[in-house]
Amino acid sequence: MESNIPGTTPRPLRIAVASGKGGTGKTTVATSLALSLVEPPLTATSQPQVAFLDCDVEGPNAHLYLRPTFDRREDVVILVPEVDASKCTVCGKCAEVCQYHAILVLGTTPLVFPHLCHGCGSCARICPENAISEQPHPIGVVEAGITPHGIFFARGVLQTGEPLATPIIRRLKQWAIPPFTPSHSVIIFDAPPGTSCPVVETARGADFLLLVTEPTPFGLHDLRLAAQVAGELGIPAGVVINRYGIGDESVTSFCASAGLPILMRIPFQRAISEGIAQGRALLDIHPEYRTQFWDMFQHIQDLLEHHSQVGPLRKLATDSQ
Repeated sequence: MESNIPGTTPRPLRIAVASGKGGTGKTTVATSLALSLVEPPLTATSQPQVAFLDCDVEGPNAHLYLRPTFDRREDVVILVPEVDASKCTVCGKCAEVCQYHAILVLGTTPLVFPHLCHGCGSCARICPENAISEQPHPIGVVEAGITPHGIFFARGVLQTGEPLATPIIRRLKQWAIPPFTPSHSVIIFDAPPGTSCPVVETARGADFLLLVTEPTPFGLHDLRLAAQVAGELGIPAGVVINRYGIGDESVTSFCASAGLPILMRIPFQRAISEGIAQGRALLDIHPEYRTQFWDMFQHIQDLLEHHSQVGPLRKLATDSQ
């Protein structure tokens, strides 16, 4: 179950589950994979220990299916600048160094916009008068606990009104993983939807990217973008097509041309939709999917072994427009 990349320390296998758009069933797939690993089919020869990180910090909902009991919590803060007007000479160097326009100098007044600040500290370091100090600004929390199935579960929650999800995700990974790395053989990251910075931060360091899509024009469009992200990051990827049967075969054709393996097709069924809407996990609705998810996990391991032999993936799907 561990990463065996030459020259690196063995570590748990890390699988990020992502989607180019929201509403494709990404969390359904991520939680089903986790549950299939902690309660594998009788034919399985091993039972990995599992950690689950809900990185969709703007709308985390994996806890609704896995039902952890949270017993650890930590506030997440970033350091934002505070200007001492009595020391400031309005030289403007702080504004010049800030890439995010979080600090500006208008006339004789320095203005700070905390919600734009990424907490890099460049303004404080460059100030020749030491007029800038950094003050903690809370942006959210991370919390962790154990589910009834024995899954270590952690999530980040972005504070309402805060725009920066990436620092929460970064802290979640730093805070949750190290204490449990020696004993957990698989870590599943449930990424935010889309292809922006929070998704990239979630996928960073992952061994495999599982892309969940649907067979619609919207699903195809956003799958192309998600596949490009996988290629740019050099992460091998595979696809799960959810609600299979409602559209056409364009997603299947794209995956074939882009070299993306389709690892599972989940049909569009009313029973699944109703069960998910009631907060039931897919494996509770259809227990037979436990074997399919376990087999998919075995397939992912085979793909990673092949990937380590042929070299890193490059620019996946960039030319398959």
